[in-house]
Amino acid sequence: MAQELGKIERPTAASFEGTRKLFLVPLVYSPPEPAADYVGMLERYWAGARNQLRRLADRTGPVSHVFHEGVTAEGDAGVTLVEQINPRSHALIDEFVKEGARVEALEDAETFAEIIDWQRCLMTGLASRKVLEVAMNGYREAMKRRSELMLQKVEESLKAGESGILLLPEEQSLQFPKDIQVFYIAPPALDEIHRWERTQSERARQTRGGESEAAESPASPDES
Repeated sequence: MAQELGKIERPTAASFEGTRKLFLVPLVYSPPEPAADYVGMLERYWAGARNQLRRLADRTGPVSHVFHEGVTAEGDAGVTLVEQINPRSHALIDEFVKEGARVEALEDAETFAEIIDWQRCLMTGLASRKVLEVAMNGYREAMKRRSELMLQKVEESLKAGESGILLLPEEQSLQFPKDIQVFYIAPPALDEIHRWERTQSERARQTRGGESEAAESPASPDES
């Protein structure tokens, strides 16, 4: 019997045997007081991410490692940090940890603390251009070192045949070795969140523009 044209065979666990696999989950945080519609999007996003991860793990093999932004400790201490950083991340990884996955210390504590300090300096509104340049250069160098150390941690932890989950914000891009197969987790709700954020940014921009025009308009003369 002739083979059916256009039929795509679903990859089996055997086809991934011996390869290093990394499931990249965009890390989406909740604002302190999120709007009700945003909360709904967040819930759909994390539920969708969990479902995609579950299907991948069932197809390619169990997850051995969890890497998460801001986590400077491993094992149980790392799990506690994940819960403190983002409870939704903790809910996502919890079942994989119970199945044997280990939370790794993705961040170097000193480098991470340095970045936070540079950010605090930059947020104060520095008056001196020279000091501003020093702070910006320090921040960029620390961020570069941070990315290099993150890659090193993933490279050292993820062995042949193993799978790992990596939770990072979308703006934090890393260039992984070619022998690591990266699976990007993108539930439909991620597009909803992007559209919502763009709408909020546009509204804020229009509000600032309106306030600026009002401030520049000459005051009406008092009627006598």
